[in-house]
Amino acid sequence: MEVERVQEIANFSKETIPEEFIRTTYEQPALTTVQGTVLEVPVIDLSDPDEEKVVRAIVDASSNWGMFQVVNHGIPHETVRKLKEVGKAFFELPPHEKEAYAKSPGSQSIEGYGTKLQREVEGKKAWVDHLFHKIWPPSEINYQFWPKNPPSYRKNNEEYAKHMHGVVDKLFRCLSLGLGLEGNEMKEAMGGDNMVYLLKINYYPQCPRPDLALGVPAHTDMSAITILVPNDVQGLQACKDDHWYDVEYIPNALIVHIGDQVEIVSNGKYKSVLHRAKVNKEKTRISWPVFVEPPSDLEVGPHPKLVNEANPPKFKSKKYSQYCFCKLNKTPQ
Repeated sequence: MEVERVQEIANFSKETIPEEFIRTTYEQPALTTVQGTVLEVPVIDLSDPDEEKVVRAIVDASSNWGMFQVVNHGIPHETVRKLKEVGKAFFELPPHEKEAYAKSPGSQSIEGYGTKLQREVEGKKAWVDHLFHKIWPPSEINYQFWPKNPPSYRKNNEEYAKHMHGVVDKLFRCLSLGLGLEGNEMKEAMGGDNMVYLLKINYYPQCPRPDLALGVPAHTDMSAITILVPNDVQGLQACKDDHWYDVEYIPNALIVHIGDQVEIVSNGKYKSVLHRAKVNKEKTRISWPVFVEPPSDLEVGPHPKLVNEANPPKFKSKKYSQYCFCKLNKTPQ
């Protein structure tokens, strides 16, 4: 195996972890987390018939937190359970079966099974393996990256994607109305029905030194929005007022992150959330984010209706693919 997977390293790490996984002191969770305080990010009931109230709640959360959780979102619990079941089963396959879906070295595509995602700062590695593949639109799907084992993997993921549309449309409508735009304008600025849903499974194995390692270091998401379901092992942390807090786990809720593209289109009114993932000594944590993204060749910039002499553009307009390249390679935008 050319690349050493974290899952394999975890099997041999009983008391210590390799040096390259030990974060610097300004990143180590034990030193940088506010202890004893769980961040109760806003929880929003998407089924509330009072749309104005829902819009106000989403605007407030997106402006002040960049993150919120939604309940009564319309995705059946059983659909989410089945998504989690097959994702977990894939990572429990023998290594050679997972490697069949590995990204080829030097590939420009993000899709596939892998460990390293972006240029590593100071040579430090994250305690996570992952699987990426697109689940929408059909023209963008590459089934070579969809596991054939377990056999229900494809059916369960397609079912989840089908139910995702209602949530995405509702969120974009509320975000749009909250900016004083027509209900469809934010979604259209992101590519309308050509928006891409990129699923990622993060697999964070048990770690003997969770005080020193991170599953994913601090970052904001490149996407427009990210819609995430975790398993029941707490690990998500958000940065609020320059401090790191654990985010409360709420069963059956979806966690929504405002991504960089919504911050850009809103010209800074909505804030993309700085977040990271901790790991656990006793349990494996798994999460399933769906990154809702503009098509790669779409140029994204502040919405023309939100820019004027008094409020000039705060961001450059650029193709989404170019934005991603700069961010992953840690080069200036």
